[in-house]
Amino acid sequence: MSVTYNERERMFRLDTPRTTYLLCVTGGRRLVGHVYYGPTVPDDNMGYLLGMGEEPVSPGMDARDLAGFFDTFPFEYPAFGGGDFREPCLKVRGEWGVGNCALVYESHAIFPGKPALSGLPACFGETEDCDTLELVCRDEVTGLRVRLFYTAFAHMDAICRSVRVENGAPSALTLERALSACLDLPGEDMDVITLYGSWGRERTVERRRLSHGKQSAESWRGISSHQYSPSLILCEHDANQDRGLAWGMTFVYSGNFLAQAELDQNGRVRAVLGIHPEGFSWRLEPGESFQTPEVILACSEEGLGGMSRAFHDVMRRHLIRGQNKHRPSLVNSWESFYFNFNTDRLLELGREAARQGVELLVLDDGWFGNREDDNSSLGDWRVNEKKLPGGLRRLGEELNGMGVKLGIWMEPEMVSPDSDLYRAHPDYALTVPGRPYTLSRNQLVLDMTRAEVRQAVYSQIYEVLSTAPIDYLKWDMNRQLTDVYTPSLPPERQGEAMHRYMLGVYELQEQLTADFPHLLLENCSAGGARFDAGMLYYGPQIWTSDDAEAADRLKIQEGAALVYPFSAMGAHVAACPSHTNGRVTPFETRGRVSLPGCFGYELDLNKLTEAEKAMIPAQLAEYRDYGPVFRDGDYYRLASYAQNGDFDAFMAVTKDRSRAVIITVQVLCRPNVPPRALKVRGLEERTLYRDRTTGVVRSGLGWMRGGILVEPKMGDFLSTLTVLERVEKEA
Repeated sequence: MSVTYNERERMFRLDTPRTTYLLCVTGGRRLVGHVYYGPTVPDDNMGYLLGMGEEPVSPGMDARDLAGFFDTFPFEYPAFGGGDFREPCLKVRGEWGVGNCALVYESHAIFPGKPALSGLPACFGETEDCDTLELVCRDEVTGLRVRLFYTAFAHMDAICRSVRVENGAPSALTLERALSACLDLPGEDMDVITLYGSWGRERTVERRRLSHGKQSAESWRGISSHQYSPSLILCEHDANQDRGLAWGMTFVYSGNFLAQAELDQNGRVRAVLGIHPEGFSWRLEPGESFQTPEVILACSEEGLGGMSRAFHDVMRRHLIRGQNKHRPSLVNSWESFYFNFNTDRLLELGREAARQGVELLVLDDGWFGNREDDNSSLGDWRVNEKKLPGGLRRLGEELNGMGVKLGIWMEPEMVSPDSDLYRAHPDYALTVPGRPYTLSRNQLVLDMTRAEVRQAVYSQIYEVLSTAPIDYLKWDMNRQLTDVYTPSLPPERQGEAMHRYMLGVYELQEQLTADFPHLLLENCSAGGARFDAGMLYYGPQIWTSDDAEAADRLKIQEGAALVYPFSAMGAHVAACPSHTNGRVTPFETRGRVSLPGCFGYELDLNKLTEAEKAMIPAQLAEYRDYGPVFRDGDYYRLASYAQNGDFDAFMAVTKDRSRAVIITVQVLCRPNVPPRALKVRGLEERTLYRDRTTGVVRSGLGWMRGGILVEPKMGDFLSTLTVLERVEKEA
């Protein structure tokens, strides 16, 4: 089993193929302490790591100095108010008006498989894939019960954690914070890595030395945000892509979050992740419970690369339900036409797509209501038949006749003040009574906490999708939440609104995927403002960034790949000069940078040069042949343009080690530079591999030790693609 309990040592262990997670119940006070998380150890007698037997060097556990003891003990799920002054996970307020809580072990259960989380996205697993520990703790004063859930996977180095808080008291309790996971680790000589950014430059990797105090990435914008990704990575200071210990935490949630690392006065680090406490509260009546979203943990001594591959594996196999959906090549109309289109222009684009072999045309913004610009009609999801005679049915049928499928864009969570929906139901928008509303992009946010609002939106979506041949939906969300108030809750429960909003969105997407199982759902939020594991549960891919320019995308996709698989990334060949930065890059390189993700074109195919059009069949062939290696295989980062400023290289290897694909980009040309010997990764050492272009055959060890030679080229933004294939028979 992946989860076991040693009764003599009172030790729980969770084993993955190459890691061990240990937690222990202390004698006497029955505290649950975190013992160890790292490379596999066979021992259960590791409780000494709790540091309880070292008086007077460490504070004692006797009543004389419990506060000092609690401030050093590595709690598995720390609560507020008992003397632990590091970041708590739980704070609960009752009728007595204070937030103190002290959790002790009550019981546990170990069972095969993994339970679902009601109303929330979460990893899934069958009985042969994983085991789950349910550890029950209790506050003996209030009767509050806290259930800690841990799932360890048998075939991949990932662990899932979540918490359910139950009110066993005779009166109401209010949660003021309920984070999902905590890790107390030795903190000497450690770095912390977060992903930061803004619109058009999401998920920039920032690595810094972990210093005393608190270092965090967070959002209370109502979305996981462009500004920070809901993930936290800790690693040894000298760890790199290939070696050294790295621990990662990522949140299976799309709303407000706090990811924080705190190095304390004793040289230990506490890492926590969960719903941001800012503006959050949740009232629990007697007998009610609150389920936190899930956190995925990954650990590897094969550096950041090993940690990334663990995240990729568990997301592809145990989180993304549509992972095996066909990811068609597509052309999106947005940078082709913006709002200036009609049926004839779309069919002209469709005919060129059909000639080139592009499988899907996505009709972006502008097909509904009176939408001639971005100032009106959000919420009015009815086809504008003045612009599109015969509607989406005619357009889809004509495209299907060419061999091209139809996709559409929608923004279901939004409403324009200039819309029929808002004029009929202004109360459907999030606004604070007595205050002027705050516009962003000249739009407001619909109150997704309310069932009648969700139904009003979904009935329109259902009508559109059920009356036309639509195979793909891009679900966008283009602004942050402000003016968060809902009449569906009394004043004392307004702190629940942000989380209830997110639960409402999840309910809509769950209904959508159930009613239209054939539909390929791509999530989007002004590009990458909701690029998180929560959205991947409903749609297998997310638009990575509105900046699709190739050089910028190298950085954005590198940051995303630190946690998320390439199969999650919408990646398109964009128009040049770039609509975001004016840069001009070669058409071939734009294709290579987009190849690993979910491939498409963000431009008017009819405006390409003949030379560029001639490259499309080869790009689509590479996407069919080599794209699956990146989306399903093991990813390795070989060089980073974000770090060195002029050169980028990455690769993927199939799970059976039969094929490797390496992409390099000379971003900036430097004079008098010798060829690079780029050492590849992930091959079988004694197996022979042939370079598909040159015909050269070497052992896997030869390619990994000697590398492939990348010659410098004259010019910027130039790429190469190298394919190494296993030689089945060799003299």
